[in-house]
Amino acid sequence: MASATSATTPAVRVQPGTPLRLADIDPDNNAPFDHKKKVEKRLDELRDQLSDLQEKLYAEHRQSVLLVFQAMDTGGKDGTIRNLLTGVNPAGVEVAAFKQPSAEELNHDFLWRIHQHTPGRGHIGVFNRSHYEDVLVTRVHGLIEPFTWQQRYQDIVNFEQLLTHGGTRVLKFFLHISKEEQAKRLQARLDNPKKRWKYEPGDLKERQLWDAYQVAYQEALAATSTPACPWYVIPANDKHARDQAVAEIVVAALAEMNPQPPAATFDVAAQVIA
Repeated sequence: MASATSATTPAVRVQPGTPLRLADIDPDNNAPFDHKKKVEKRLDELRDQLSDLQEKLYAEHRQSVLLVFQAMDTGGKDGTIRNLLTGVNPAGVEVAAFKQPSAEELNHDFLWRIHQHTPGRGHIGVFNRSHYEDVLVTRVHGLIEPFTWQQRYQDIVNFEQLLTHGGTRVLKFFLHISKEEQAKRLQARLDNPKKRWKYEPGDLKERQLWDAYQVAYQEALAATSTPACPWYVIPANDKHARDQAVAEIVVAALAEMNPQPPAATFDVAAQVIA
């Protein structure tokens, strides 16, 4: 099973090698982040901390961070990323969104296009969808055999282990919404002319595969959550609670990495600015 990260967050850390049932995790759970004003105040504090830590990470130029976001359609990936990175220096952030692979990408192994977008030293990389699409969409639509997706679990674990060996901290977030909440958000896109660009008729076909996606997600998360590269299931029906839960985890991880700017290589005292 999965376990709560602490008593102060609804986020659930997936335990390596143990079964996961998404149905056991309440997507409405927002405790203790159920007071909007307190959440907004805390988010401001976390953004200030993240900004400071990211500046140190960039200056240190030794470590990096990769944030992976997955969710069902309307799960809130864009909003979470935007709210998390408000105030962060864009020079030190790289965001990649992975759509259907191109013909060239299909001529290579499934991780080829992914590796090109991993963050360099000093950077925070963000994947809006990721290499996990190749054990989710491909599986649900019957594009690959069971042997292939099961082998890809190990390929993914090895790939992420390679990144950690190179100094990249990998944090993975599944934004967990209910099917009812998805219906509300899809309808809201239809009702708002400014949001209709985010809606596609194909979204309804994917929605019909909800149960198959839930199974694919829970098996993939359980198979690829490791001590070094954990998966966190974030109850995401409440957007404010979602944002704070993610921010708490990211800031705590960066603080643990403890990036330190390099010392001056010149005599500071001898510098006189006229």
